[in-house]
Amino acid sequence: MDQNSDYQKSFKNKVWIAAGILLLIILIAYLFATLLNLLLLVLAGALMAIYFHGFADVLKRKLKIGSPYGLILSVVFNVVVIGLFFWFVGDRLNSQLDELSSKLPQTVANAKQWLSEKPLGQKVLNYATNTLDSGKTGAVIKTFFSSTFGILSDLYIVILLGMFFTASPAIYRKGVIHLISTKGKATAEKLWNEIHHVLKNWLKGQIFGFFFIAILTGLGLWLLGMPLVLALALVAGLLNFIPNFGPLIALIPAALLGLMQGPNTALLVVGLFTLIQIIQSTVTQPLIQKKMVSVPPALLVFGQVAMGVIAGFWGVLLATPLVAIVMTLVNRLYVEKQEDQSD
Repeated sequence: MDQNSDYQKSFKNKVWIAAGILLLIILIAYLFATLLNLLLLVLAGALMAIYFHGFADVLKRKLKIGSPYGLILSVVFNVVVIGLFFWFVGDRLNSQLDELSSKLPQTVANAKQWLSEKPLGQKVLNYATNTLDSGKTGAVIKTFFSSTFGILSDLYIVILLGMFFTASPAIYRKGVIHLISTKGKATAEKLWNEIHHVLKNWLKGQIFGFFFIAILTGLGLWLLGMPLVLALALVAGLLNFIPNFGPLIALIPAALLGLMQGPNTALLVVGLFTLIQIIQSTVTQPLIQKKMVSVPPALLVFGQVAMGVIAGFWGVLLATPLVAIVMTLVNRLYVEKQEDQSD
């Protein structure tokens, strides 16, 4: 009888322990998702600061000026350039974006009508309709493009953090290094410098890719006689910051507008975007990868999907630098130590 009672008590204790562990795992997962969203905003602010400091380094080398003046000039120059861009092109760009948003519903309707006239198109429409009616696609898209506090609040936080990091990066660097034990401070310093180098080179590559894609897209669409060239080129350039998925998203409005001109124009637009991506993949991307941690494509896609599900828009946008940071940490803290031990 006593043995049976002890067994029941032991079983109950194990059940409570298992339930407690499960609850702890759920709580940790929730906190991780919440903190990850905040950390991504911090990473975006850090990238903003890295850009200003990198541009300041260029100005200091070219103009032979001191560090504080170079940083001030870097910030002022970029603000003035952005202001002048919107001053001269803002009205035209805004009208094109408004026209693009107003034309898209009618363009989608025209595309549906054109597809419904073809047997294969009817199958595509039926599949797409059934998928959307299930609600799964909408839920996935909503998750992928959600933000932490709302897009405007997120941008305000990123700009605010970027200003603080730009003004006094040494404070935050010392604060992080100070948290590391004395034995690991030298390693932490090296890792900090290497991660900074990786992020700086990634940012260089993305900025180069933005201008490369925007200029080629704008020139190609202009030669094809497409409307709203400026808006479509800017969208294509900005979405280049999202590898794999960005170019496909940028293609959709351009192809739909091309369909309004005719099926042949739409096919030419698809061919143009495909050609630009081939040129980027074979010419510019290898040059960028030489200066950055080489991220395997499959790992990058997995990282983008996982980060999109967990953290929404910022997760998809910053998945590449985040994967590069993780790979740098794994290489330095684990892989190299394992190789040293095997030697």
